[in-house]
Amino acid sequence: MKILILMVLPFFIYASSISIQILGSGGPEFSKRASSSYLIWIDGRARVLVDMGGGAFLRFTQSGAKLKDLQAIALTHLHIDHCADLPLFMKAGFFTDRTDMLPILGTVSGGDFPNIKTYLQRLFGEHGAYAYMNDILTPQSDSFEIRAITLPKQMSILSVGNIKITSIGVQHGSIPAIAYAFEIDGKKIVFSGDTSSLSNNIIKLSQNADYLIVTHAISQNAGEFVKKLHMTPLRIGEIAKQAHVKNLILAHRMNRTIGKEDESEQFIRKNYDRKIIWAEDLMKIDVF
Repeated sequence: MKILILMVLPFFIYASSISIQILGSGGPEFSKRASSSYLIWIDGRARVLVDMGGGAFLRFTQSGAKLKDLQAIALTHLHIDHCADLPLFMKAGFFTDRTDMLPILGTVSGGDFPNIKTYLQRLFGEHGAYAYMNDILTPQSDSFEIRAITLPKQMSILSVGNIKITSIGVQHGSIPAIAYAFEIDGKKIVFSGDTSSLSNNIIKLSQNADYLIVTHAISQNAGEFVKKLHMTPLRIGEIAKQAHVKNLILAHRMNRTIGKEDESEQFIRKNYDRKIIWAEDLMKIDVF
């Protein structure tokens, strides 16, 4: 197990409130839902942003969150519907009063996908798509610095403020992908990201989680190809049971699964009998 320590903002000891907010509950298609994106709120401030697919920028604004309050951005993988709005956030950040360095957590490289550091270079580097913003990769930035934190496939732990972040590689076809667990004052929130969960990594990561947020991108009778990318409802229930998850949130809801919620829930309920929440854009769930 690799352990990383990253202290970026003043440490505070106890949180009086923690909430999860769904910014985007949809996927990579034309929909009234924004693509995958989530916030963790602590004491009324948005502290962690997980993924930022199309529409996340608007939903972030609608939520009342402020970029200056973020302690970290965590990207599960570099599919467009999970990271496309990142340049918008960085450009808009120039017009805020944020000055603290902002860590962006992401994957190693694999296949057609760069590691997170190279990805940021391709966006904002000297020869990047948005080279006019290349200072954002340096401490001399006109606004604030963003810093890539590349996470390995094996389980890793880092700390940001009083948030313990555990990450582990998960299977999403051949695409490098990471699941995250965030622990704050004894509460544990896990984001599976997109994964078929053919391995047991997500079960290890999610043990006794207060909330597990998973993708509901395919139905039980989906084809074999997409089953290599996403979990079936039956597998979701198996994971939630084996990990002793207290609450399950189903997000990344795609057109091919909309209207099949009852059917999917029946498969999940074959193994899991605790609370199930169907994600909607801007839904806010109090952890305590």
